[in-house]
Amino acid sequence: MAKQNRAVRTRQELIRSAAETFARSGFAESSITQICVRAGLSHGALHFHFGNKRALGEAVESAAAETLLHITGNIPLRHPAPLQLLVDTSHTLAQRLSQDAVLRAGFCLGSDATWPGGANLWQQWQDWVQLMLTVARAQGSLAADIVLDEAVAAITAVIAGLEVLGRRDPQWHSRQAVAPFWRLMLPQLATPEVRAGIDPEGSCPEPPGAGERPRDADWSDGGGREASQPCGALSCC
Repeated sequence: MAKQNRAVRTRQELIRSAAETFARSGFAESSITQICVRAGLSHGALHFHFGNKRALGEAVESAAAETLLHITGNIPLRHPAPLQLLVDTSHTLAQRLSQDAVLRAGFCLGSDATWPGGANLWQQWQDWVQLMLTVARAQGSLAADIVLDEAVAAITAVIAGLEVLGRRDPQWHSRQAVAPFWRLMLPQLATPEVRAGIDPEGSCPEPPGAGERPRDADWSDGGGREASQPCGALSCC
């Protein structure tokens, strides 16, 4: 059991170190040696778990996609406040991007022209936004003149822009950066009655350390430590 736990921890550390290296240098410029040095592990330990650098990239992307799915949760078709849930989840995503190196690297790989992987986290996020707005429209929460595809594109693009800006300055991932967008967006997006009940700063308390970038943020890789429960699809419905 101890040997199995050690193997799980080694795999997690390799994925974390690969994520930090990919986010810093890009996939093409990152080397197995750099990843091993950052992890404090040998080449043999790496190749025991991963056949090559691409396999490491796929593991990073898979772990990031799992974390994003945990943040968004399943689509609650009868959620009483889908637009507030959308706002809350965008805040949670931004906060987790500031703290989770693997999640951050997953999004970075998606915009890396040298990465041959198939997953697309921004498409995953965009699809979830579209479904949430579809639920809101079905409930009569959206303004009558809203074009759904345009609203989805605008929300996706702004959160994507904050992710890119936050790579250099994690304050772009804070509530103070996300809330102004919703103050501008909500009057166009929601009916007056619904808008009056939505908090653009999110309906859940901002956790300590939001907008900071600790090295050892929790994450899960299918058997590792489970990330802390987000304020969003899983906790505010």
